[in-house]
Amino acid sequence: MTIYDIAELAGVSASTVSRVINNKPGIKESTRQKVKALLREYNYTPDENARGLVNKNTKLIGIMLADIRSAHHTDLTYVVEKYLRNKGYCGIILNAGSKTEEMEEAVRLLEKRRVDGVLIVGSVFQNDRVKNAISKHFANIPVVFANGEFNLPNVYCVIVDECDGVERCVDLLIQKQKRNIAFAGTLDSPSSQEKLKGFKRAMIRYGNSEEALVILEGEASKESGYQMTQELLEQHPEIQGVIYSEDLIAAGGMRAFWNAGVKIPDEMAVIGIDNTIYGELSCPQFTSLDNKMTEMASEAARILVDAVEGRQNPRKIMLFSDIIEREST
Repeated sequence: MTIYDIAELAGVSASTVSRVINNKPGIKESTRQKVKALLREYNYTPDENARGLVNKNTKLIGIMLADIRSAHHTDLTYVVEKYLRNKGYCGIILNAGSKTEEMEEAVRLLEKRRVDGVLIVGSVFQNDRVKNAISKHFANIPVVFANGEFNLPNVYCVIVDECDGVERCVDLLIQKQKRNIAFAGTLDSPSSQEKLKGFKRAMIRYGNSEEALVILEGEASKESGYQMTQELLEQHPEIQGVIYSEDLIAAGGMRAFWNAGVKIPDEMAVIGIDNTIYGELSCPQFTSLDNKMTEMASEAARILVDAVEGRQNPRKIMLFSDIIEREST
């Protein structure tokens, strides 16, 4: 059933049917209702590709993540996709991978799909290769960067002050009489570096030298969390508290403490970051820094739709994190 078939049944022109579909004025109410009834009867659905050729938009939004399996990025993407659908847009989700050449290829793939806008999720994309690809391929469409920054005229940024958040995590552990504190996790992204900066800043503020700080680097997995925690127990028995760069890593650390018979929080305090379901599923449940992924997702999606539809917003918005205290501190 095409727009011309509906027009013939209604005894009107195809342009009149088009005006009804697009809620345009200048049509008699009786004619509008007649056409709408036929559209419902025959379950007519507009061809978005054809409309896109006319309107020069596709109603498609590209969503780039490094790995959809990451729990906090999955939660963010769910919120974004739901918002986009409610606004009449369709999200194309791409697992761009962790290598810069894969990220660059993802940008080119979205360009081929003629998306109206792009949402980039995660500070791992904050590198020169991706920035140059966006400048080259997406110069004329809006881009929103969630948890990262690019200084480009068409890019909007929504970030969380994780540096300040980790500083306050150290403050909490000091209040709990845990003065010997370690940081364990990934260090290979701008977000991780901000977390580490907050850890160093707070520890130095409490009289520690930077050279003496206990910092362990690993991967974003529970297995790596387990291994780093074993290393911590073997090489740094003086440690009384650990801040892990992600909840998933903290979950592995909690298991290592359990197997070693370490009492939490009496002998060891634990804090994760992201406030994902891992903290609640752990036994005991562990404290986590809520870096506002849901709020970030909502803001990013709203700003992107606004930009696509010509509404203005600040180029950069910063959110502030909260500590969700549970049984591990």
